[in-house]
Amino acid sequence: MYKNGKDVLPPSLFEELQKRIPGELIYIPKPPKQRAGWGEVSGTRKLLAERNEEIRRFYLDGWSVSELERKYHLSEDSIRRIVVKPK
Repeated sequence: MYKNGKDVLPPSLFEELQKRIPGELIYIPKPPKQRAGWGEVSGTRKLLAERNEEIRRFYLDGWSVSELERKYHLSEDSIRRIVVKPK
């Protein structure tokens, strides 16, 4: 969501920014400690972790790599990385 700099910045800072980048958009990122990691907000990271755990369980139950490739539409290399990676 965009905010008007005039509404959120001290006047002196607003004026300085206006001199340097008049009429332009500026992105101010969150500090590193406040940034969410990849997939944390959308839930993708959790879904992939659950999928990978399921793949490991199927593999331990005797499913072949080629069966897992077909079921999950992943490459052989991807399946092998998942089943050998420690939890």
